[in-house]
Amino acid sequence: MGFFDAFRRMRYYSPMTQVVLVGLVCFLCPGMFNALNGMGGGGQMDRTTGNNANTALYCTFIVFGILGGSIVNLCGVRWTIAASGLTYALYSGSYIYLNHTGNGAFTIAAGAILGIGAGILWAAQGMIMVSYPREEEKAKYIAVFWIIFNLGGMLGGILPFAINYHSEKESLSDGVYIAFVVLECLGALLGLALAPPSRVVRDDGSSVVLVKYTNAGKEAIEIIKLFLNPIMLALIPMCFTSNFFYSYQFGPVNGSIFTLRTRGFNNIFYWGAQMVGAYALSFLLDNTSMTRRKRGLIAFGIVAVFFNVIWGGTLKMQLKYTHGPLPGNIPTDYPGGPIDFLEHSRAAGPIILYMLYGMGDALYQNFAYWIIGSLTNDNQKLSRYAGFYKGIQSLGATVAWQLDAKSVSYMNQLIGNWVLLGISLPPMLYVVYTLKDHSESVSESEEGYEYSEKHAVQA
Repeated sequence: MGFFDAFRRMRYYSPMTQVVLVGLVCFLCPGMFNALNGMGGGGQMDRTTGNNANTALYCTFIVFGILGGSIVNLCGVRWTIAASGLTYALYSGSYIYLNHTGNGAFTIAAGAILGIGAGILWAAQGMIMVSYPREEEKAKYIAVFWIIFNLGGMLGGILPFAINYHSEKESLSDGVYIAFVVLECLGALLGLALAPPSRVVRDDGSSVVLVKYTNAGKEAIEIIKLFLNPIMLALIPMCFTSNFFYSYQFGPVNGSIFTLRTRGFNNIFYWGAQMVGAYALSFLLDNTSMTRRKRGLIAFGIVAVFFNVIWGGTLKMQLKYTHGPLPGNIPTDYPGGPIDFLEHSRAAGPIILYMLYGMGDALYQNFAYWIIGSLTNDNQKLSRYAGFYKGIQSLGATVAWQLDAKSVSYMNQLIGNWVLLGISLPPMLYVVYTLKDHSESVSESEEGYEYSEKHAVQA
């Protein structure tokens, strides 16, 4: 299979090697964060601190997501990714302090710091993932990254499931948080293994990046231009919606109607389904026997139908309950109480639905990255586009996490997610319809740039 042939041809300076490396960094850093978040409230019985920490996180993520592409263009990928990885370890470690003191201030502050690191890391990751491959391979590279990245979420689900298998506590133990911290520190160190973009060469001998001069003034102007670009403005609803559903899926669903160990069990399949969805979609999006527009339209139809089906199934389940466990040992009002994975007849439907959430996330986000990667082959532009995507995505996530923190009813949160999906689809369809078969090329004579080897960005 062509999907796997690339692994056998890997060189250190090949695009595939670099995408695998950044995938491993995200496996160990954002992957562990996703697993922790997937437990609902960072694995705490009371989700208030976790929700407020996520709000702080995404507030700073909004700013540094948008600025992240320019920071990466100015500072390179190695040190920006390595430093960003350490902010994930700080965040996970803050829950140990919370376990012993009950004071959430440090966790909320760590969330704000993580938002800075995450914004920069994801801008660098997005640039590497969609600018390094050839046009006909972009979906495959996105899928390779997504599979490696979500292995982190699977591992992060196995850890709390195994460690808390016999535990009756409703909050994660120190041992789970320590395991997350160690893995995230390893991920930060791995970021130093990345090669500078100027050294990466494709299998056909072409360079990944035309070395161009950039400075802070130039980057500031280019950031402003993002908000004047009609295509980027049309993608704002897609960006805003793309992480909005996490707070509902992780809190009102996984954190509310399942036992602690079953939440970890669910996340194994949630992140595993992401890998399946990304892998399957790559075959369609890289199928050069069809025009790019046709591939995009088919993928759009798949995403639209899939999400409407799973939200329909969620509505049927949501009508059965109104809240999860509450302080004072008040259990969820889900019929029969919290679901354990060993209760096969009760657990099968909700667990399968939760697994499909993961597949839907992969379909939506892989499609979004493919659209962005189809707009240009210029790696500096793509780092800004990726940062813009993550910044607006974080704005949506900020709103979503605060809705749960303010105890907005679960039904209203579901309705909000469904409405946002409907709003995001028409402009996404418009952008897909305007796609050309070949992306904008990088020109040495591009206005405002000076081609010079001495100005190569070295990470």
